[in-house]
Order: sequence, then C-alpha cells, then structure tokens
Amino acid sequence: MDSTTRQISRRINWLILRAFIGVVLVTLLTVIIFTGMAINNNLEYSPLNKLPIVSRLEGYYIGHGGWDGAQVILQDASSAPGNQLVIVEKLTLLDATGRIILDHGASDSASVGTIYQSAANEIILNLKVDGETVGSLVLDKETAPSALAEVSPILIPVTLVAISLAFLAILVVALLSRRIVNPLAEVIAASRAVTAGKLDARVEVRGPQDLVVLTDSFNQMAASLERSDRERRDLLADIAHELRTPLSAIRGRLEGMLDGVYPADEKHISLALKANYLLERLVEDLHILTLAESRQLTFDKKVTDLSILAAHTVEMFSAEADEKGLTLTLEPAAGPCLTLVDPQRTEQVIGNLVGNSLRYVPSGGKVWLTLEQTEETVSLTVNDNGPGIPAEDLPYIFNRFWRKEKSRARARGGSGLGLAIAKQFIEAQDGSVSAENLPTGGLKISVRFSNG
Repeated sequence: MDSTTRQISRRINWLILRAFIGVVLVTLLTVIIFTGMAINNNLEYSPLNKLPIVSRLEGYYIGHGGWDGAQVILQDASSAPGNQLVIVEKLTLLDATGRIILDHGASDSASVGTIYQSAANEIILNLKVDGETVGSLVLDKETAPSALAEVSPILIPVTLVAISLAFLAILVVALLSRRIVNPLAEVIAASRAVTAGKLDARVEVRGPQDLVVLTDSFNQMAASLERSDRERRDLLADIAHELRTPLSAIRGRLEGMLDGVYPADEKHISLALKANYLLERLVEDLHILTLAESRQLTFDKKVTDLSILAAHTVEMFSAEADEKGLTLTLEPAAGPCLTLVDPQRTEQVIGNLVGNSLRYVPSGGKVWLTLEQTEETVSLTVNDNGPGIPAEDLPYIFNRFWRKEKSRARARGGSGLGLAIAKQFIEAQDGSVSAENLPTGGLKISVRFSNG
C-alpha cells in the first residue's frame, strides 16, 4: 500500500501546487488588467497627468498669470539632459478656450490662435490651477509614453511579490504534504484496499483534528466490516455444522434400515423422526431469527402484565425443573407490571431465557425470576446459581449458535439460537437485555421494557 500512497500523495501535491500557482498568476493578471483599464477609462487620474512637462506648464501659468512666452518651457524641456518622456516637437498647447497657443512646439505657426480640432490618435491632458482648467496639452499617442510604462514602478513590485508567493506556495505544499496530504493519501489508499477485499487495512491516526476524526472513523468502519465478514463466515460454518448433525443421524438410521443393520421398527423410525424434528426446529428458528433481524416480524402490541406471562412460563417449565431436580420459582412484584408488548412473543422470550438456565444449572440448583416496576421501566430478571459465564464470553452469549461448552455440542440440547431470538424480540419492542454474573455465582439476565 506504500507505493499507492506515494502515487496518491504526488497527485494531491501537484493539484495543490497548481491551484496555488494559478491563484498567484490570476491575481497578477487581474492587477495588470484592471490597472490598465482604470488608466484608460479615467485620464484625470492617469499617470500621464504627472509628467514633468505638465507640472512645469501649470507652474508657469501660476508664475506668469497666463501663457505668454510659454514656448520657453518647451525649449527648456528640449534642452534638459537625459531621455525625455515626450517629444516636445509633438506637443500642442491650448488655452482654456481651446485656442492653440503652441502648435507642435512652435509659437509662430499659422494655426496659433485658432480653435483646435482634435483627432482620434491624440491624448488631451487638462492643465489645472486651483482645480480650474487653464489649458490643455495635446500628445500624439504614437509618441506619448505608454500607461504601462508609467505604472511599471507599481507593477514590478507586484510581479516580484507574485513570484515570491509562488515560491511560498511550493513551501506551503511541502508543509501540507507532511501534515495533511500524506495522511489523507493513506486514507484513500486504505479505502481502495478495503474495496478490493483487504478488510484488515488500517491507517495511522495522525494529523489535524478533523483528519484524526476521519482516520479514526475509517478504522472503525474497516473494523466493523471485518467483524461483519468474520461473523458471516462463522455463521455459515455454524449453520453447516448444526444442519449436519441431524441430517447425519437421519441418514445413518435410514441407511442402516435399508442395509438390514437396523430393523425397520418403531424404535429406529422414531429416532430418525426425532432427528427430523430437531432439523425442522433449527430451520424454523433460523427463519424466525432472520425475520426478526430484518424487522419483518409483526408484533401485536398491547398493554400486558409481565408478571402474568412470567407466572405462566414458570408453570410450563415446572415439570422439566422437577425432572432435573431443580427449583424454579417466581418472586412477583408488589403490583402489576404493565408494559406495551406482544404477549405471545414476549412469553416466548421468557421461555427461552428460563429454558437456557434450566439447561445449564446442575441438579439441586435453582432458577428464580424477579419482577420490578419503576416510574419509567418494567424489568424481569432470570437468575440461576449455575456455573455462570466467563467474563470474556458475556458479550457474546446473545450471538447465534453461541454455547458455553462448544465441545459438548448438543449434549444439553437446544439449537443455539434461543438467546439470539430473545434479544431480537426484545429490541424489536424497544426493550433491552443484558447479562452479568451474580456475585454469589450463577448468571443473571435482565430484560427491560418501557413502563406501560
């Protein structure tokens, strides 16, 4: 699974890195595009308005109170050392009324004093003093400095920041890879392994809190799937084993009678018939348990006195208890123990519990039932002074085909489904059942229903 984890980790890292770099590039392009749009759509705030020639002309107007002799400014600009931002010979200066003062840097042109007719390939910059327009400067677009060149002092730092962010993105991806990506890749790889049938796949719990919760939940899910698969296999093995015993008995008797080993008399036929009855009971119990687990059984609930059902069960099992030399008693509650249950199926539950106790309590022992009613619940307990159950086996006694003494198989009778059926019947009626060992020895099984 390590190679798969590395492949997934590389794909996730590359995905995150592309996302980070993409965000950086989009941010940079957005800044450039919107800056250019702002400059082109709002010339008033254009960097071209901050050209040195513009500031000089506005200063000249303030100092001289008009534009007389303004060609001196252009001559000074032409003779200034260094590269000029504009070509002076391409400049046209207008007064506040739009009349030409300087035509392409010349004051003696025939067009001086006439109203200027603007062209499409020109840029007109307003010259302002104290917020009032006092003139205009006309630039040829082909020779005027570009807006991008003017904002390059802003864009260059932005570009450098974007490049730095790109390197930072690589660093963040490296950190995320150790902290988040690698654990997440392990979860993905483990989930693929579980999908392929490797149910023992687990993931080391590490990383941020949310990832820890995800990893722990995955491990619990995988453990649950593994346990369910194991229980399914065990169930199939148990069913095969349980069906094999009566089938082998029936087949042995019938083949013995056909071969003349056994006479075909009432005794041997009855033994085969007894094994057949056992087989029928096992199949019927399996059918009932399946219906109960899938909640397909119908329950005819009505207000029922649990003490009456318990008394009737004790009466039914009294003969069996006497035959085995056991004491079977009922300790009734002070009053009626009313609850909303199906009387027939609940009596079957009590019978299964009592029958299970009688099966394992040795001769001379006792089984007793107690009833208790509180404001919220009605409880019935079936107690015995038998050998009890090992503490490590208590959680499993309501499982299908569980027996305390597996090596003795059916020596004590029963299908191994009685307690499992009882648990399903109880839970289907919104009740609960639990088992514990008594301090004095023996087993105590408690059944609780809501107070009716």
